[in-house]
Amino acid sequence: MMSLNPLGQQTEYVSEYAPQLLFPIARAESRKQLGIGNSLPFFGVDVWTGYELSWLNASGKPVVAVAEFRIPCDSEYIVESKSFKLYLNSLNQTRFNSIDEVQGVLVRDLSQAAKASVAVQIFPVCNSSYLAEIAQPIAIDLDNLDVVVDTYHPAPDLLTVSAGFVDETLVSHLLKTNCPVTGQPDWASVFIRYSGNKIVHENLLRYLISFREHQDFHEHCVERIFCDLQRVCKPQSLSVYARYTRRGGLDINPFRSTDPQAEALAIRMVRQ
Repeated sequence: MMSLNPLGQQTEYVSEYAPQLLFPIARAESRKQLGIGNSLPFFGVDVWTGYELSWLNASGKPVVAVAEFRIPCDSEYIVESKSFKLYLNSLNQTRFNSIDEVQGVLVRDLSQAAKASVAVQIFPVCNSSYLAEIAQPIAIDLDNLDVVVDTYHPAPDLLTVSAGFVDETLVSHLLKTNCPVTGQPDWASVFIRYSGNKIVHENLLRYLISFREHQDFHEHCVERIFCDLQRVCKPQSLSVYARYTRRGGLDINPFRSTDPQAEALAIRMVRQ
C-alpha cells in the first residue's frame, strides 16, 4: 500500500526499509490539460540522480554511493520527489549483502510504483568517474539576448518562427518553475534541439522565462514546453531536455523527443 502524499506535511524520517513511502502520481491528468491522450506525441525518459544513497553492509558498516534512475516517459506514474527521498532514506539503517542486492530492491520497488520498468545504476563514490566532469554541450546560449520580459506564466503565443530551414541546439539556464504543492522554486538548464523553420531566439527566451511563476512538476513542465513548441513552431524534429538542480539530494532531468532513438545526454551541469 502506498503512503499519503508527504508534500507539505510534517514528516517522520524512517531509517529502515519502507517501500510503502513511495507516492506515485498519475501522468494522465496533467497530459489531459495539454490535450495528450493515450498516444504520446513524444518518446523519452526521466533521468533522476540520487546523490545521498547509503545503506549498511552485512557487517553493519555504512556504504555510500550515487545512483541514476531512469523512468520511461510512458510509465503510468511519476514518483513524487519527497516520497522518493524518504524512501531512499529508509535504506540508511538497512543491511544488504551487496550492491547488486540494493540495485535489485530499487528496481523492484520503483518499477512497481511507476508501473513500468525502471532502470537503476549504482556508482560507488570511490573509483567512479560518474561525477568527474561538469560538461556544457555545444549549443547556442540564449541568455545574453537583450529582451524585454513582462510575462511570467506560460505564454506559447510568444513563440514565432522565421523563414529558413535550420538544424540547431539551443540552451537557456533561466528556466525556473515552482513546486505545485509547496511553491518552492525549481531551477533548470533547458536544451532544445530541433530542425525546421528557424525559431526566433528572442521570443523563445521570453517564452522560457514565462514559466517563472508556473507551478507544476518537472516532468509536466518539460512536456508543456515540448507540446507548445511542436504545436506553434511545427519543427520536423524536436528534443527538449531539462537538467534541474537537486533538492534533497535528488535531481530530476526529463527528456522528450520526436525521435525514438534519441537519448538523454549523460551530462552534469555546473549547478548540479
